[in-house]
Amino acid sequence: MTINVIGAGLAGCEAAWQIAERGFLVRLWEMRPEKLTPAHTTGDFAELVCSNSLGSQVESTAPGLLKLELERMGSLILQTAKEVQVPAGGALAVDRNLFARRVTERISAHPRITVVREEWTEIPEGITVIATGPLTSDPLTDVLQKMTDSENLHFYDAAAPIVDGATIHYQAGFWAARYGRGDADYFNCPMDKEEYEAFWEALVTAELAPVHGELEEDLAVFEGCMPIEVLAKRGKDAIRYGPFKPVGLAGPSGRRPYAVLQLRKENTKATLFNLVGCQTRLKWGEQRRVFRMIPALREAEFVRYGVMHRNTFVNSPEVLLPTFQMRHFTNVLLAGQLTGVEGYMESTASGLVAGVNAARLADGRKPLVLPEDTMTGALARYISSADPKHFQPMNANFGILPPFPERIRDKQARKVAYVDRATKSLETYLSAVEEN
Repeated sequence: MTINVIGAGLAGCEAAWQIAERGFLVRLWEMRPEKLTPAHTTGDFAELVCSNSLGSQVESTAPGLLKLELERMGSLILQTAKEVQVPAGGALAVDRNLFARRVTERISAHPRITVVREEWTEIPEGITVIATGPLTSDPLTDVLQKMTDSENLHFYDAAAPIVDGATIHYQAGFWAARYGRGDADYFNCPMDKEEYEAFWEALVTAELAPVHGELEEDLAVFEGCMPIEVLAKRGKDAIRYGPFKPVGLAGPSGRRPYAVLQLRKENTKATLFNLVGCQTRLKWGEQRRVFRMIPALREAEFVRYGVMHRNTFVNSPEVLLPTFQMRHFTNVLLAGQLTGVEGYMESTASGLVAGVNAARLADGRKPLVLPEDTMTGALARYISSADPKHFQPMNANFGILPPFPERIRDKQARKVAYVDRATKSLETYLSAVEEN
């Protein structure tokens, strides 16, 4: 039996790998590079189009717990990310080009995976995983609308600019990780009050790039990836208490700056840097003008400007089961951001579960429904049971886990308890369903 996987992003590659590793043939469909999206630039699989950070790997955090679960379940994406990571304090950040290239090589070399470089435009027959991501093509979006008998929801997602490291004025900043975590992995661009207020004024008055195909009042931006100019308009100190917060940082003088922009390494050679938290919809010329007002970036050369693009996802509570199967097309599973999970590792987790379940369906076995006290299980439960009238994408967070019978008042102790409970629950469940 051959199982189709549509889309070779993080979720699609993870699904294809899990299926193939369980002995089934996979036909992996990817329209790039024949047909590119507004955000992708290559035909490589698992191309990261926003940040190069895959979130915290501190085990007592929600993203850290999700990574523990993915590691336990044999995630290809997580394993590859760890092999090509770049220093980023407590976060797992990768050399994005090397990461995509290595995932592409491993998927393409698998003896049970056949790659088809074509766009899929039909309602699937047989067992199929659809993982076409937030930039699903219009023809496939039409197919999904027919299958779901409802309009797809959408919002607009924003990406941060990347600058050439050789053009940064390093004498105007300092290397450090917040609260001393990591080995001074971030370059910090400090501003005094006068510099910050001038920057803020320029940011909130800068000209925006048009977003094609939608009316301005129809735009709905996910809070977790909000354009910095939108956040800045909430008040003069909004970004100073957000991505530009100086808390936990001290310059060479030992004093805390008024505001700080952090730059994160984009590759292992530290030649490219991402402006952390600066996803934006400003026109490209305006991005250059406004961000160059930050002293350390006064002559910075931008190798990629921030962009804003459509993000499509289905109304999962009406469409999906916690197995990631479609309710009315149980031979079809959805995975990735298309399902309403938000984040690289969250997409990977959904792809892993969808892939395992596709293989189990092909083998005549009952699909997995991971325990809701695991982070992966909680995400699956959330997207399949949230209020469909107000459904919005969800990241991994402790808030979606079931509470303990007795309240644990100490915050850190509570986090540790969540992790301990989840890892034990996952181990017990996988043994019971023979997924070891």
